[in-house]
Amino acid sequence: MNTANNHVDSTHMHPGARVSIDGQKLPARVFVFCLAAEVLFVLLDAFVNYAEWSQYATIRDLFDTTREVALASWFMVTQTFVAGLVLWVIFLVNRDQARSRARVVGWGFLAVFFTYLSVDDGAMIHERIGSRFFDAYGPGKNANSDGLMGQIQALFPSYEWQLVVLPLLVAAGVFMLFFLWREFHTRGERLLLFSAAGCMALAVGLDFIEGLGVRHPWNLRTWFAGEFDYTLHAVGHYSRSLEEFLEMLAMSLLLMLFLRHLIRISGPGLTFNFSKATQEQG
Repeated sequence: MNTANNHVDSTHMHPGARVSIDGQKLPARVFVFCLAAEVLFVLLDAFVNYAEWSQYATIRDLFDTTREVALASWFMVTQTFVAGLVLWVIFLVNRDQARSRARVVGWGFLAVFFTYLSVDDGAMIHERIGSRFFDAYGPGKNANSDGLMGQIQALFPSYEWQLVVLPLLVAAGVFMLFFLWREFHTRGERLLLFSAAGCMALAVGLDFIEGLGVRHPWNLRTWFAGEFDYTLHAVGHYSRSLEEFLEMLAMSLLLMLFLRHLIRISGPGLTFNFSKATQEQG
């Protein structure tokens, strides 16, 4: 008898791998990891990039949190995509448990929304839409500039993407708040939910100020630089860095909440069965 072959056969007959995860500690550990990474990105930007600890511009650009092609940007895209994946699993669990149609549809909408956000962050979709809007209705571009949309564009003082895309994102965010308020039942979860929303709102506010002209009366950057004797360049850079940090922090809080909810509704374990169609005989 060939014992080696028997060992191989028994290995192939193993029903599947099993990984045990401490569901009580996982969400908090994920949040701490994400927060530590985000603080590290801010520090690396401040010292390696802005303080020019590295003499090489390509290395400084890698740690520049204000650039869309830096490490912090990649982390934000990845974090948002993971949150979207968790939401898809929550959607599948709710559908498997035959929850109400409204609940299943709500989680499905959030899964689609966060998946889109990850794609948007990676491909800069909202910025491109804003640029296209300016090309179509900006002052002196073409005949469209004199129409209603051209007049609205001329009145709006900040980035065009906020005029075109932001209302849709705000509507989706309001739906998310009301829906998750009903899904999250503890005071702590609801507090974290509104903390995430507050961080995102502050980030959008900073982005709005960034798009204002230097002499615009609403431009708090200009006021801050003059009041505290800082250069506009320094204030602008650290304002954008704070904006990116707030966005990442908001996503970390939401990811932790989604993980907590998934672990709660899935019970002691979550099983994925990969089935395949039965082949016809004969």
